[in-house]
Amino acid sequence: MSSASSADAETLVREVVSRSREALEIVRKYAHKTPVEVSATFSSMAGGKVLLKYENLQKTGAFKVRGALYKVYKIKDKYEGVVAASAGNHAQGVAYAAKIFGLKAVIVMPEGAPISKIEATKGYGAEVILAGRLFDETLKVALRIAEERNYAFIHAFDDIDIIAGQATIAYDLMEQVEGFDQVIVPVGGGGLISGVGAVLKYYRPYVSVIGVEPEAAPKTLEALKAGRPVEVQTGSTIADGLLVKKIGNLTFKIIQRVVDGVYLVGEDEIAHAIYLLLERGKVLAEGAGAISLAALLSGKISARNRTSIAIISGGNIDLTHIYRIILRGLAREGRLARIRGFVRDSPGQLRTVLDIIARHRGNVIGIQHDRIDPHIPAWHALVTITFEAMGREVIRKILDELSSAGYSFEEVS
Repeated sequence: MSSASSADAETLVREVVSRSREALEIVRKYAHKTPVEVSATFSSMAGGKVLLKYENLQKTGAFKVRGALYKVYKIKDKYEGVVAASAGNHAQGVAYAAKIFGLKAVIVMPEGAPISKIEATKGYGAEVILAGRLFDETLKVALRIAEERNYAFIHAFDDIDIIAGQATIAYDLMEQVEGFDQVIVPVGGGGLISGVGAVLKYYRPYVSVIGVEPEAAPKTLEALKAGRPVEVQTGSTIADGLLVKKIGNLTFKIIQRVVDGVYLVGEDEIAHAIYLLLERGKVLAEGAGAISLAALLSGKISARNRTSIAIISGGNIDLTHIYRIILRGLAREGRLARIRGFVRDSPGQLRTVLDIIARHRGNVIGIQHDRIDPHIPAWHALVTITFEAMGREVIRKILDELSSAGYSFEEVS
């Protein structure tokens, strides 16, 4: 980084810290100081002390309301209304903030936005307009509406007031946890990690600030490699709240100055973290919220000999996704299995197979037969059995016993 750009970044950091002090008063008045708790389970899994910051328990279900509250507070006497483009947590945060400060809110959402998020945003009193299939199209409509109505456009992350509002999480952490070594932060457009990083590096420069993003959207990592924000090709991810093609200009400068590293996490690791938070922590987190814990549990970020805080940034997951994640998690842990094999198509053969499963306390929940496929041996059926099991070792024993009884079964995904 050149000396000029370094000075620019340092000025931005100081400005975020300065504004965050005022933001703290506003955020504390209208939002929660969410809990931070040590998790014995996740500490054991990660090999170090792990604490979780539960922003999924925040007003509107995510940290985004912090930045929205401060930004709307700053412009409330200049405009009659606000406009935002979002399909997720930013939409609800802006709608809530506008309601608090008595402004009208127009939220433009993509045409394919989940009904649950549309209804939640309307529930805070916002006018919701569906426009565009891609976010770029949605954004253009939102900007046009803001200009036509003379409303303030509220950017999701690349705004100094938004960043300062998100930074208030850092004050929570410093008050709630006596000593910690690193904070793991999900990265979408960069507003959260910029704010948290700026405040922590100002007050506790020895604390490591580490970003995590999905492999499907490595915009921060690529920007750091290129030395500037670059647009990346994005794929599908369960962490849809982090699915941003390009990091912000302001956030990138701050990230260069205050972030110690950025790591990528895969879809299976994110899904497993959601599952574990549900089963072990009794906590509902969205993919973008669980990714910080996923980075620790997968070993992408080491927790050994450290006190780590993972920010669970939100809990607004689409309920239609949850059952898939639960099934995936059960299968991964060997508590749900699917086996497939050929069974002679004659009386009693299938019962013998089912008796073997039952002896190992397997609970059959589904059976499929196929007698049509030409590759099936004559007078046989291809049978797929789905059952609940007591773990991977039990599944192996069932397959071994079936093999000893003359049946050739294999586990399938």
